Order: sequence, then C-alpha cells, then structure tokens
Amino acid sequence: MKNLAGLMKQASQMQSKMEEMQASLATIEVEGASGAGMVTVTLSGKGDLKRIKVDPKLADPSEMEMLEDLIVAAHAEARRHLEERTSAEMQKVTGGLNLPPRLKLPF
Repeated sequence: MKNLAGLMKQASQMQSKMEEMQASLATIEVEGASGAGMVTVTLSGKGDLKRIKVDPKLADPSEMEMLEDLIVAAHAEARRHLEERTSAEMQKVTGGLNLPPRLKLPF
C-alpha cells in the first residue's frame, strides 16, 4: 500500500508539472513558412491560427491557387514546429517516459 501512495504522489506531481508546461506552451507562438518565405503562418501554442502574412507579389488573381497551396504548406510547417516544441517540453516533464499524447493525469 505504501508503494501505491508513492505512485499516486508521483502521478500528482507529474500532473502539476504537465499543467505548468501546458500553461507555458499556451503563451508561445510558432511560425511556419513556405514559398521561400513568401507566405508565413503563425500559430498559438494551442494550435490556433493567429496570423498569415503574404508577400504582395502573390496577390495576382491568376496565382490564387498557388497562394492557397502555399498557405496550407506554411500552416503544416507551423504545426510541425508546434508538435516538436510540445514533444520536447513533454520529455522534460516526464523525464523521457513515453506517454501517449494528450494524456491526462491522474489516470
């Protein structure tokens, strides 16, 4: 029973650290770019789209399909950056223990 109490205490501490990490990540912004920087997308730490910057040279109506593709590509890059950052922060909190993404503690 003593081991169970210790395990529950560790789980509680890990949950507290994860909540701190999530609060910290909520304050960051990550950026993704495509088209040699002609399109940039900024996401919040929660993955919400915050800003899109488009080089005015791409505003040609005949190039709209390419512009739309570049926006999608920039968003995908920004999401990858966010996932990498989130994963790195999670590794710090869990001490390298591989837990499923979005795991809520205690179980």
